[in-house]
Amino acid sequence: MSILTRVEGAHAATKPGRGAPGRLSVVAAVAFMVLAACYMLLPVYWLLVSSTKSQGDLVSTPGLLPAHWHLGDNLAALFTQQDGVFARWLLNSLLYAGAGAAVATALAAAAGYALAKYEFRGREAVFSVVLGGVLVPASALALPLFLLFAQVNATNTFWSVFLPSIVSPFGVYLSRIFATASVPDEVLEAARMDGAGELRIFRTIALRMMSPALVTVFLFQFVVIWNNFLLPLVMLQDDDLYPVTLGLFTWQSQTSRLPQLQTLTIVGALISVVPIVLTFLLLQRYWRAGLAAGAVKS
Repeated sequence: MSILTRVEGAHAATKPGRGAPGRLSVVAAVAFMVLAACYMLLPVYWLLVSSTKSQGDLVSTPGLLPAHWHLGDNLAALFTQQDGVFARWLLNSLLYAGAGAAVATALAAAAGYALAKYEFRGREAVFSVVLGGVLVPASALALPLFLLFAQVNATNTFWSVFLPSIVSPFGVYLSRIFATASVPDEVLEAARMDGAGELRIFRTIALRMMSPALVTVFLFQFVVIWNNFLLPLVMLQDDDLYPVTLGLFTWQSQTSRLPQLQTLTIVGALISVVPIVLTFLLLQRYWRAGLAAGAVKS
């Protein structure tokens, strides 16, 4: 009995010592996350502040301190520069990213569902090739794609940027994982017994069960296409076909000759972030559900 008493006393004595290091680690973790958040948000803050400055204030005032408010004038100048070409670039980016991400998501969903739910010879070999495609950087494919499109005289066209964007090996990989986790084989067998065809099963059952995951695929592909720079740089010569990333780059490269383009480039960069932020905010709930799918196994 005395031994048990001593053990319980020793255990109680160790509790205060455990609590203090635990609280200290929590404070340290929170402080680190706050510092990391400040580090990542500092460029965004600089972009917001700089977008409100005139060209003179931009070069004569500290970068992180606000000056006189000129955001309205800057926006007006941005959308009137070169007969409003920035609006054209923004529309091009929306077409490339929006339509490209939608088509890429549909193709990835079909391919991932087939790899997850159908048994056929060479299935694992095909999936290995898809995984290999995930590992290949997009920059390594820009020149081969240019040579392929040049063979059919399709460079400097909308399709030379759009068609490569609808292929997403990472989307196929995610779709297979999600289809395996969220589409039960028993449901598919029951639908087949009721006389449903394979296309109808995929369209009415599988897509609905995979919808949170497909939103995740769409978001990833939308951001990748929106931020794509090297492929349009290689493919396009007509500035009416430029996405906003390439258009702003051309302005930035001319700032030594036309200094006013520096302010327009900064304001344009701020505007170009807005569609991505809005897309994430609108689809955030589905995106979180998609990331968590398969994390809990019943």
